[in-house]
Amino acid sequence: MTHTLKQEGKFNYIEAGEGQPIIVLHGLMGGLSNFDAVTSFFSAKGYKVIIPELPIYSMSLLKTNVKTFAKYLHDFIAFKELDNVILLGNSLGGHIGLYHTKMYPKKVKALVITGSSGLYESAMGGGYTKRSDYEVIKKKAQDVFYDPAVATKEIVDEVYETVNNRNKLIKTLAIAKSAIRHNMAKDLPKMQTPTCIIWGKNDGVTPPEVAEEFNSLLPNSDLFWIDKCGHAAMMEHPQAFNDILFNWFEKRGI
Repeated sequence: MTHTLKQEGKFNYIEAGEGQPIIVLHGLMGGLSNFDAVTSFFSAKGYKVIIPELPIYSMSLLKTNVKTFAKYLHDFIAFKELDNVILLGNSLGGHIGLYHTKMYPKKVKALVITGSSGLYESAMGGGYTKRSDYEVIKKKAQDVFYDPAVATKEIVDEVYETVNNRNKLIKTLAIAKSAIRHNMAKDLPKMQTPTCIIWGKNDGVTPPEVAEEFNSLLPNSDLFWIDKCGHAAMMEHPQAFNDILFNWFEKRGI
């Protein structure tokens, strides 16, 4: 991670740059460093990039769900005294961004989702019966990407530690159930927020048809594809991801 983590009150976050705020929302097992390229690029382009550490494993089990995380995000935005924010979320982070936008539409200027849950989950919390087998977990981490080399030892070690921590595993499964329970299909047609959908053509977790469904249900969205790309486009093809998003901001006047 190339940026320093700040701690204020109950919030831990990274902040870089000045200007229009972009709040980045990480996924279930996605570290803040996954967005280093996004942070560096947009903080140099006149945006303030903020990445809060979401309380995925620190909430009580009863509060470990998409709705509570969306409320936590609302509290963070209020704490930072921000308005008209852009929300950018990957995987579970996209789902939290969508749910927050449903609940607090006036706070959100634009939404960016990539590999987002909210419509379909491919065994998001499953497949951990052999969680003590490092090679099985390594393969699972590699399958997230088109190029397995992107799953560095550091990433694999982090996933392995998470699924072998009983408390974290229970909460991972609770979040997976919550993601299914908080399906957004009926909400999306009512959401008018400008939305940029950037998707890997080879995403095996949330396949391409999920992106197409998001695009058809959201009334004010644009869909962009990145080829030879899995579930985390901003990591696997950072330059293409940043270029697509920056051009979309310019086109939309955001």
